[in-house]
Amino acid sequence: MLRRLLHLLFWLNLTVIVSLVIYKVYLNFFETDYRAEHARQLEQLESDITEQDQYRFAVVGNISNSVGIFERKIIPRLNAEGYDFVISAGNAVSTGGEDKYRAIYRTLSRLQMPYLLTFGPKEESRLGSFRFYDHFGPLHYSFATADSRFIFIDSTGTTDFDWQLRWLNQELSNATEQNQFLFSANPLHPVAEPSFFGMDGDYLFPTSHRMRFIEMVGNAGVDAVFSTDQPFFERQRHSNTDYIVTGGAGGFVFNNEDNHYHFVSVAVNGGQITIEEQQLDVGQHPFWRTAESLWFFIHSLFYVGYLNFIILISFFAAVGIWLHTKVFTERDYYPDFDVTADYQRDTPLKVAMFTNNYLPYIGGVPISVDRLRRGLIHEGHQVKVVAPHYQHEDDSDQDVCRVSSLLPLPGTKEFKVANIFTPRIWREVKQFAPDIIHVHHPFWLGWVGQLLGRMLRVPVIYTYHTRLEHYAHYVPLPGPLFRNVVAHTMIRRFANRCNAVIVPTSSAEEYLRTIGVRRPVLVQPTGIEYQRFSEAIPASELQSMREQLGLSADKRVLVSISRLSKEKNIVFMFQAMKELRDRGCDFHLLVIGDGPDRRLLEDKIQELGLEEHITLVGSVPPPQMALYCQLGDIFVFTSRSETQGMVILEAMAAGLPVVAIRSSGIEDIVRHNYNGFKTASQMSQWVERVAMLIDDEALRTQLAGQAQSFASEYGIAPFTSSVVGLYDNVLASQRRNK
Repeated sequence: MLRRLLHLLFWLNLTVIVSLVIYKVYLNFFETDYRAEHARQLEQLESDITEQDQYRFAVVGNISNSVGIFERKIIPRLNAEGYDFVISAGNAVSTGGEDKYRAIYRTLSRLQMPYLLTFGPKEESRLGSFRFYDHFGPLHYSFATADSRFIFIDSTGTTDFDWQLRWLNQELSNATEQNQFLFSANPLHPVAEPSFFGMDGDYLFPTSHRMRFIEMVGNAGVDAVFSTDQPFFERQRHSNTDYIVTGGAGGFVFNNEDNHYHFVSVAVNGGQITIEEQQLDVGQHPFWRTAESLWFFIHSLFYVGYLNFIILISFFAAVGIWLHTKVFTERDYYPDFDVTADYQRDTPLKVAMFTNNYLPYIGGVPISVDRLRRGLIHEGHQVKVVAPHYQHEDDSDQDVCRVSSLLPLPGTKEFKVANIFTPRIWREVKQFAPDIIHVHHPFWLGWVGQLLGRMLRVPVIYTYHTRLEHYAHYVPLPGPLFRNVVAHTMIRRFANRCNAVIVPTSSAEEYLRTIGVRRPVLVQPTGIEYQRFSEAIPASELQSMREQLGLSADKRVLVSISRLSKEKNIVFMFQAMKELRDRGCDFHLLVIGDGPDRRLLEDKIQELGLEEHITLVGSVPPPQMALYCQLGDIFVFTSRSETQGMVILEAMAAGLPVVAIRSSGIEDIVRHNYNGFKTASQMSQWVERVAMLIDDEALRTQLAGQAQSFASEYGIAPFTSSVVGLYDNVLASQRRNK
């Protein structure tokens, strides 16, 4: 049933696109542009009635693009009843936008008689005064014909009122015509309609000049003043002048006894003037009113120009492509079992790796990349790493393409942003001629690697290292927007454009599948240097380090390896240390690592009074990491942003049991009550487990041995072999599809 519905939607969408294109062609060839329309209308009007003593004209107000009433009801009636011309008292358009002006011109062109417009508030909005002047003519003007003078003023104030008063005084003083009619979109006198229209006086001609206009009109003996801006008909008489308010040609009309659709009929017979309301005994069902408004919107959207047309067509085209993919594209969610990587490779693989951070910058990703690189080289493959330039780096390593760095990433000093526009990247990678491109971030240099993969027709592998949503504080966007939309969308789109994805844990694979990643996924934890961490360090060297750090022989040493940044949740750990101290536990915490929050964490240590219990060791060279791990008794970890927690495996290899908070990456490598403990993000639970290991030496020794045995399964060699196996499968699949 769903597939049948998608089929229907696809063909309907295609029909809409074709119809819109045809309609745009029609508008270009059959709808003409127009300028100074009033000049043409006046020429026709004067030609028709100059010699007549009798004539009739209609006054409409608040047309407001009411297609259903004005175009279908009022215009046919005006044409049928033989009016000589029509005058809009104002608000003929819903806004002063170009599309609305073009649409009202199309509507008015259906009249079989001349027409003139009064400049009102709706014509003025959105810089509409320029469009009115361009398409119709001056905002205030007058003309004389058939012994009558017609005067139009600008009640919006766009034209200076003092200037208009001076101009109007001259027009009225020099007028010799028998009849005089004045048109002002805003009424000169307050109306007396019920209060449910919510009128607060804004509809009136501005008070500061209104009385001067009224005095001038009265002294000149103007026969009638026509206004709009209110959706009803009202007639008042002041100083022998009729003041007519008419707004029933469209707009907000209840269509009841007091408020209904209408226009005003004016008959002139010499000096005798008859003014009558012409009520329309019609209504419009809300559904049809909405449908006609929608059609008018579509017409005005297209009529204004090509930009809106292109945007709308692009939208429908995108919807059509999506529907076509859903309906007509066959999907096979099973692997292709015909692909085999069992072949003899004559030459070693060439692998180009792209990473946004690399050694000497210390972090989980740089260490993981370097271990894979060394593992591949050990197996005889060639590797080219593209990474940012750092100070104190090893310039002699020809296998690393160091890219000049721009400013550091906002919020950090050590995380460099590579200049991805340097030609050196393209030149060196092209010369290297990789068989595989392996990217380690879904943005920046990762984008470059993905683009080069397409250009060189080389498969691209992506390793998902980082939960980007936990790094929202580094991005100048609202946190929820980045976490809930940008991060997940970026990872999904990037991963689906690669040939395969490597994740370190099953929970990471589950996350990728949840957000919509469809590519083949290999679950392969990063290898650790198990032998270096597990090989016993001489007791004398450990004792020397203890003395250097001021640690007594009987003090329990807690070790944590982490970047000092917000996403690592270190403040939680420090608050837990305060509870441990308050319980009377004898311990000292060594925090290995550096980062942007170091000063904040130093202040936190002082605030909690933990100077004698916590040492921020700072960055430690990788070769010395095993020494610090074997110096400790327990490894503690509170980060919830890990995809793997490689430092946990290294600590296990050194014989440390682990206490960590449950999260992705932790769940797969910490086995509760076997190689450590994992707790909820509740301080009391976490503190309880740490205290248990501090106090229970037998339990600590048992878990330490089991942790070391567990870590032995995560060496660099099996890690590298598994990744190379994925490379081979991807290459075999590419050859088969050629």
